[in-house]
Amino acid sequence: MFFLLVPVLVMYVRLGTKAFLIHYLACLAIVYVLVSALLAGWVGALLVAISLFLLPPVFQMGNLYKKRAPARNVMTAGAVTLLLELLVSLVVAQLFGLNPISKFKSMIIESFNMYSPQMRSLIGIDIDTVVQLSVQMLPLYMIVFSILYAAISHTLARRFLVRAGESIPSFRQVKDWMLPKSFIWIYVIALVLEMFAKDTKSTVFTLVLNLLPLLSTAFAIQAISFLFFVAHAKGWNKTLPIIGIVLLIVFPPAFFLLSLLGVFDVAFPVRERIKTKG
Repeated sequence: MFFLLVPVLVMYVRLGTKAFLIHYLACLAIVYVLVSALLAGWVGALLVAISLFLLPPVFQMGNLYKKRAPARNVMTAGAVTLLLELLVSLVVAQLFGLNPISKFKSMIIESFNMYSPQMRSLIGIDIDTVVQLSVQMLPLYMIVFSILYAAISHTLARRFLVRAGESIPSFRQVKDWMLPKSFIWIYVIALVLEMFAKDTKSTVFTLVLNLLPLLSTAFAIQAISFLFFVAHAKGWNKTLPIIGIVLLIVFPPAFFLLSLLGVFDVAFPVRERIKTKG
């Protein structure tokens, strides 16, 4: 699923718009006919619908590739386009009476009921709270999905395009990544709001519930960038940042510490001092 956008994106960059549309529509027709003949017509229609859903980010990212735009701009455009499409899809589905939120709730309840009574007691949260929080965190799920999808698509598509002779800018090295300082103020505001958001069904609580994990993750990644910077500045091998990555993945308490380190890296000129002493 995460690779579906890549071949279409490569084709769009390599071909002119008219040639791309001819190739793309021909591919859709072939897929629909073959899948409908071998499986069922609705399966072919579903595959075509998925492909058409991914077409807007292809145009956004592909046009930026052709302009040799920075990689960050390409990924941002792809992620924002996907996120907008997901939101529009939810609204349209709701208008047509499909009620995707209700189906999402049912899916969570079914998954929760598959656990044994002992496992449910270990979770320590009743099913109604789990469902409520999961629904409230839908924006976070959609944002993370859009970012991951755009990042994976860009990484793979760029590799294919560069091998094909295209000049596509890459991301800056990890050691040079830096979040805008405005993220600090957003983080502080979210922490203050968290202290006053007591009503779990309020809009403020939902906002904080989605915003804090997103910002914490961004600062944790910033901390990994900082560790790579320190290793480079001191002439060390990459053991330090690799340990940081491992701890971030397998040791949950390290997540908070790395997020805090990322906040300090963005808020204060730590890197400049390291360069000066370096």
